[in-house]
Amino acid sequence: MLILYPFAWLYDVVTSVRNFMYNHGLLSSVSYDLPVICIGNITVGGTGKTPHTEYLIRLLQSEGYKVAVLSRGYKRKTEGFVLATESSTAEEIGDEPLQMKRKFPKAEVAVCADRREGISRLVEESNPDVILLDDAFQHRKVKAGLNIVLMDSNRPIWKDYVLPAGRLRENKRGISRADIIIASKLKKEVGDGTARMYFDKLDIQMNQDIYFTRFSYGQLVGSISDIPLEELDKYNVLLVTGIANPKPLEEELSKYVQYSYINYSDHHQFSDADYKQISALYEQMPEDKPRIIVTTEKDAARLDVSKLQVTSNSVYSVPIEVEFLRDEQTVFNKQILDYVRKHSRSSSIHS
Repeated sequence: MLILYPFAWLYDVVTSVRNFMYNHGLLSSVSYDLPVICIGNITVGGTGKTPHTEYLIRLLQSEGYKVAVLSRGYKRKTEGFVLATESSTAEEIGDEPLQMKRKFPKAEVAVCADRREGISRLVEESNPDVILLDDAFQHRKVKAGLNIVLMDSNRPIWKDYVLPAGRLRENKRGISRADIIIASKLKKEVGDGTARMYFDKLDIQMNQDIYFTRFSYGQLVGSISDIPLEELDKYNVLLVTGIANPKPLEEELSKYVQYSYINYSDHHQFSDADYKQISALYEQMPEDKPRIIVTTEKDAARLDVSKLQVTSNSVYSVPIEVEFLRDEQTVFNKQILDYVRKHSRSSSIHS
């Protein structure tokens, strides 16, 4: 790892100079006359952006706002701006945008590597009340009205290094640009001492707020019926994942059942060989109980069930929702809604 430190130092210099130029107006950022909320991080992968983005969609739609989500569409095979439809595929828009479109069909979901172009097209074609920018904290050409930065509590940034020696996309000082910091994936309640430690380690300023969240796993969702987690021991389970950090899901399922497992890399594109491998492992499971395949919602967006040699109703996905700790959900919701109401072009309607 020591051999990577010179490259990490060079990467740190380049990104720090870039941020300096944006911070001092030497490079320009564009702001917009409608609420734009960025949900990002300063580490590579696995902080929980999608569940938190879905939390915001759910919150804002419940208040009557027309919500649009703009993502890069990682590993899609299309170019430029693409607006998701009911018939969109992961190859066209990426797995995470497809997951959000399926869960929230009334939300406008679009992908575009150029966030400026993406916002302009969304405003022109969809006229949303609020735009959520998925994973755009380092896209300084766009100036979001509210920046939310997520940090995996199991991989705190103060213990990490910039790429390639570590997982940081930029120096940890970059978190100073965040309006809201969320420490995600907590495994237990957060006491005052732990909260104080986060405040000190992250050097939280007066204009910043920090919240603590954990994941909550819902019952398995199938094409015909659902299965409560408490009833998993009635099945022989094959877990299939292709996400950055499957460990929390592994730990959750292990509370209820012993399972077979096959893991692929993050955003893995399933090949014919993969489908054969998954089908073979499925067939190898005992038949004393019904056999099922369990996967994540993101993987389900990429998994073509028709290519598996199993019945379609034997594949289930595990939904993930966000829970706020320290009884701060109401405070967080109010902060988000206050920002949107204040900056909405139709604020008189929603106030």
